[in-house]
Amino acid sequence: MVEKTYSTSSGIIHYWISEKIDEKRETLVFLPGLTADHRLFDRQTEYFAEKANLFVWDAPGHAASWPFALDFTLMDKAKWLNGILDAEGIKKPILVGQSMGGYVGQAYAQLFPKKLKGFISIDSAPLQRQYVTGIEIWLLKRMEPVYRHYPWKWLLKAGVNGVATSEYGRRLMRDIMMEYDGDQARYAKICGHGYRMLAEAMEADLPYKIECPALLICGEKDRAGSCIRYNRAWHKNTGIRLEWIKGAGHNSNTDAPEKVNQLVEEFMK
Repeated sequence: MVEKTYSTSSGIIHYWISEKIDEKRETLVFLPGLTADHRLFDRQTEYFAEKANLFVWDAPGHAASWPFALDFTLMDKAKWLNGILDAEGIKKPILVGQSMGGYVGQAYAQLFPKKLKGFISIDSAPLQRQYVTGIEIWLLKRMEPVYRHYPWKWLLKAGVNGVATSEYGRRLMRDIMMEYDGDQARYAKICGHGYRMLAEAMEADLPYKIECPALLICGEKDRAGSCIRYNRAWHKNTGIRLEWIKGAGHNSNTDAPEKVNQLVEEFMK
């Protein structure tokens, strides 16, 4: 894969893409969650290197995609993603979004429903307003001070152990979080903006309907927010297939990469 950049009015987005796009292959677009970066999908990009066209980014404001003005919406992110895919000549991608990445995927499906070939949610949740309570939206808009004033040592421990159950998953998340070591204010700002952006997208009360083939993946030990409850309701209300990953946490693609890769490959075929 090669690293490239895409300029926006708010900053420059860094992304990694297969050196050559083979039109005969499916294209997997990997979208990491809030505060995570492209390394979150290392085990996926390694496995699928010879099987599909690949794309993964450092989301706006994250890791290499910094500095970046945190003045954008979830729809802006989806539009920038579309701009990159268009520029690269990628048509009919399969979006694979983990946590916040899954929300970006749903925003993309809202804006460009005919452009998607498939959608896979990994430890994410539905974006529709009906799934969240008023108090949950209220809290989402007020998270920045929590992350700003919580002791970094405890925040690091909670951030690592709270999202992964495996040694590899925890080590990787620690490495990713250490990107913000010494700059907790930046970390808090990214978290606060991400949650506010999410709350506003929910308040917009749009259909966010997934019209392409889809798959929901969730770790059995996912303790991030109410992910397990959301996925049960999402599956029940839509009939979208839901696969539980035994022993995995919120980053199930790092806790059980072989199982997740198998599910993605089966879906792709």
